[in-house]
Amino acid sequence: MLEFIILIYILYLLIKMYAAFMEIGFVTQARILKAIILSPSNYAKAAAYKIASQKLSLVSSFFDFILFFGWITFGLTALEATVHIGNEAMRSVLFVMSFIAINYVLLLPFDLYQTFGLDKKFGFSTINVKTFILDQIKSILMFILFGGAFFWAMSVIIMAYNYWWFYGFLFSFVVILFINMIYPIIIVPLFNKLTPLEDENLKSSIEALLNKAGLKSSGVFSLDASKRDNRLNAYFGGLGSSKRVVLFDTLIAKLEKHELLAVLGHELGHFTHKDILKNIASSALMLFVMFALFGNLPVELFDSLHVNKSAASIMVLFLLLSPVVSFILMPLFGLLSRYNEYRADEYGSVCESKEALASALVKLADENKSFPFSHPLTIALYFTHPPLTERLKKLGMHFEEGEALAH
Repeated sequence: MLEFIILIYILYLLIKMYAAFMEIGFVTQARILKAIILSPSNYAKAAAYKIASQKLSLVSSFFDFILFFGWITFGLTALEATVHIGNEAMRSVLFVMSFIAINYVLLLPFDLYQTFGLDKKFGFSTINVKTFILDQIKSILMFILFGGAFFWAMSVIIMAYNYWWFYGFLFSFVVILFINMIYPIIIVPLFNKLTPLEDENLKSSIEALLNKAGLKSSGVFSLDASKRDNRLNAYFGGLGSSKRVVLFDTLIAKLEKHELLAVLGHELGHFTHKDILKNIASSALMLFVMFALFGNLPVELFDSLHVNKSAASIMVLFLLLSPVVSFILMPLFGLLSRYNEYRADEYGSVCESKEALASALVKLADENKSFPFSHPLTIALYFTHPPLTERLKKLGMHFEEGEALAH
């Protein structure tokens, strides 16, 4: 069983690395074409950023494998021998949180390089060291408090029921829904300043758009995203009565009113087509598959890892192997997501116009330095949104690779 899992992980690693190599080669060839969608300077920067990101992905993927191999050969055994607490549930919490803490420390250099190296170099990251440290402290404290409570509850469920994986799935899903409800009103304000939108004209237009779609929100807010990053974004956050429209201050600064409304119209398209409910159902299905899989692992696997089959070791294996399961399932969910994005674009076009949405997408791509081309394998494996060139073609823009964008 252990040999089979190692083989699956190696295949997972090889596919990821192969996809990264193919993407690097594809973008390297595409970068010499005449710039489309982006300005020539940002086209070149976007290509360079994507290549650099893929190279970082190659290194981090290989390091992940070393980390995985270290855990299954000696790490889990050593950790189990180190953690000694009489209460089984508390021992499980300490075991799992120690596992996560060790991974956090070992992977922190990659996060630091991404934030202060790569993203700073290409003009994305604006965060300073003080803010970064404060963010880490807040995240760690939240993890200790809420993560500890979650793992304690999961430990109790695993120890109490034969079919614990089913009840664990239900509990985890309820927790996820709860987090989505409180995220915009409790979690976001811990890290960012949310202020009611000051532009009354824009606010009234947004509210009219919401009312037309039958969506009630608890307000329209601006988020000070620019203190960390220059990228443009907007989202509807929360569930039920906690729903909020959140606009990044960078987005408000760069888009015209009609472009902003087209972007929000796109997001409303997801609401109108019940894509949010579909995404929740998809997430539930993926979570169910994972719990069903990890809830029925044979004792022989734990014996070969030289650890006891316990709540602690089950949860750690879940954390260790769930990225592989997600990777296997994501192409299907990505395909469905890309279909939903096309339909949301259609709705956004009706709310404002095709020209407004296309113009907004072009500005978003240019400001975010999103390279317009990707290898088909990368699209199939990772993309939740259709390639920008395909979205713009459906919105009426006509251009060819190597030619300047023509309206």
